[in-house]
Amino acid sequence: MNIPLMDKRVRSLEEMMADLIATSENTSRIAAQTSIEMAAFKEEMQEDRRHSKDEMAAFKEEMREFRDKMDQDSHERKLEQLRFNRELGDIAHKQGRMTEDLVAPSICRILREAMNLPESCGCNRAERIGRFNSKNRQQSKEFDVIAECEGYVLVTQTKSTPNAKDISELKETIREFRDYFPEYTDKKLLGCLATLYAHESLIKRASREGILILAVGDELMDVMNEPGFKPTEF
Repeated sequence: MNIPLMDKRVRSLEEMMADLIATSENTSRIAAQTSIEMAAFKEEMQEDRRHSKDEMAAFKEEMREFRDKMDQDSHERKLEQLRFNRELGDIAHKQGRMTEDLVAPSICRILREAMNLPESCGCNRAERIGRFNSKNRQQSKEFDVIAECEGYVLVTQTKSTPNAKDISELKETIREFRDYFPEYTDKKLLGCLATLYAHESLIKRASREGILILAVGDELMDVMNEPGFKPTEF
């Protein structure tokens, strides 16, 4: 039996085992260090997320405060504009120029909004128009404001204190309108009653009759009918 050869193999095996143990211990140390580093990394990430959440919450709060301030400023500006428009309306009414100063400048915008017409469509308007009846020259009539755009003609009467009777009279005026304006025979007619302040009962009555109601609002003269209201085409 070759004992030296056996001893050599045993030493080689012991050396391999020692290397394996050393490698295992080194791997364990690396794994432990990696675990520590991963735990620290996770904690850092969690801290970053908490910090980000705090920053986002602070940002949202700042934005909310900013929007609230903007809404308040906008509300105050609208109130101020409304007060100014009403004061202007009172002055125009006292001077007997409500038609020229309030209604006429707004009438093309009103017609476009009411019939969802594009801003680019050309609109012709006229106020205080006197006409003879084309079927009876003995009859004449004055029309407060007329606006024509894209096949529609808006016939507007201006009243300082309108009532239900004025709605009926406006509808009668619309029925006779083509006798005074034969050039608009092929146009669709719309009725509009304009005033400084419109009572809710009058607005409801006019809406049932398909008549637009205008009164002083944010943009000088505004439609008082409920959103989505469509005027009757006569």
